[in-house]
Amino acid sequence: MLVLREGVVTEVGPLAPEQQLLVDVPGRGPRAATADTELLGQCEVGDSVIVNTQAADLSLGSGGFDVVHVNLTRGLGGKGVPGAHVMKLNYSSLQHAVLPVEDGSDAPPPPRPVGVCFLHGQLAPFAWAVARGRQGTRLGYIQGGGGALPGGHSRTVIELREQGLLAGTITAGASYGGEAEAITLAGGIAHGIGELGWDAAVVAPGPGIIGSGSRLGHGGMAALDAAHTALALGCPVVVAPRMSNGDARDRHQGCSHHTQTVLDLLLAPVSVAVPTGAAGEITRGCGHTIVELDVELAAYGESGLPGTTMGRSIDEDPLFFGAALAGGALLAATIATAS
Repeated sequence: MLVLREGVVTEVGPLAPEQQLLVDVPGRGPRAATADTELLGQCEVGDSVIVNTQAADLSLGSGGFDVVHVNLTRGLGGKGVPGAHVMKLNYSSLQHAVLPVEDGSDAPPPPRPVGVCFLHGQLAPFAWAVARGRQGTRLGYIQGGGGALPGGHSRTVIELREQGLLAGTITAGASYGGEAEAITLAGGIAHGIGELGWDAAVVAPGPGIIGSGSRLGHGGMAALDAAHTALALGCPVVVAPRMSNGDARDRHQGCSHHTQTVLDLLLAPVSVAVPTGAAGEITRGCGHTIVELDVELAAYGESGLPGTTMGRSIDEDPLFFGAALAGGALLAATIATAS
């Protein structure tokens, strides 16, 4: 069963796609909570809300806060989107109708490059490196599965959009709340590089990741679907591997087992970008092309964009950021070749 509790909002943050709150839940005290304002509406101090407390009760490092399920005081007057008829989160209590991009043209997309990331924390250095390598590139972001589902949960995406490093966002599959909604990842890619004219797309999960420590039970497997989908659409695929020399867990040291598993399971070759000197960390799988590139760690560190991953700084985990920067640099070079 869902772990739902009633509480009272005691503090509210700025109105944004996700509003940060403090909610006093009897027996648990005031705790951090978040509310998806585009889905549930605005919260005010004194509102009676129902929150899902499961993640915070389990002290999860990713998503370890309460989530507002419904605002009983002011959240019961929603009318939905006029004309929308396709459901996201269908058959759940949070199902809502959207206007999917697949209602448009069915023309095959042009074979423009698609980048694939394993963690949301790779997105900022990846996008920065694309812009650094090829100014004026219209890079779009497609949020798939594996991490947070709400499209408004990422402050990084908001910042990248404000700085012009992303040309737009699409939430695909079970993800929702982006600037546009896609029923499928294929539909999102086709719409972005076809109808919207993006020069390239990057597919990455939302913040956080699902994980069990096993070979197949983790959110990184979403990268397998993303790469296969892009390949099936005729798009060159550039993978930014999850790598680390600062993660204390052996399975994520060097090339993370998340990435190596996906590379082993891919049914066709892709290009894998790594910082210079790191190619030996990766097994090539089914003939993948491993490309070593010099990366600009110091320049990225001075950019003001997010510079930590799971609490580790660039200096503490340069390989993590280097692999993401290499991915963006290779995508920029691939765009130049494709055009």
